[in-house]
Amino acid sequence: MERTLVLLKPDAIQRGLIGEIVGRFEKKGLKLVGMRMMRLDDVLLKEHYSHLADKPFFPMSLNFMMSSPVIAMCWEGLGAVNAVRILCGTTNAREADAGSIRGDLAMSIQCNVVHASDSVENANIEVKRFFKKEDLFDYKKSEYLHVYSEDEREK
Repeated sequence: MERTLVLLKPDAIQRGLIGEIVGRFEKKGLKLVGMRMMRLDDVLLKEHYSHLADKPFFPMSLNFMMSSPVIAMCWEGLGAVNAVRILCGTTNAREADAGSIRGDLAMSIQCNVVHASDSVENANIEVKRFFKKEDLFDYKKSEYLHVYSEDEREK
């Protein structure tokens, strides 16, 4: 099973969208294995968004991400990274498909309510960045009997 990181951004927290967004991942059949509310600091954000450091909007993005607490979540499932990316929709929320989280709940590139890992490799790095090993839980999810076929559950 893959694990992936999702951050509920400050706009999601301020707009009261936590339950709506979490519910979408749960309805998809993903398993929540870690969750924590936190304030992000400059050091963590510069590491997390280092690939954007040369962009002119970078300082504004840092300020935005520090403007309010965020909720870090680790979701698990077969193909979880790709499934979460599809659920979230494209980064530019104005162009995101209706039915996606961003397509339904946001109108901005920056204020797009969620961050999601973009690859399995980055998901592994990002989950470790936001969670200690003891903050993540392995448990049987009885619902999996109705989410995956028997041969998929054995993987």
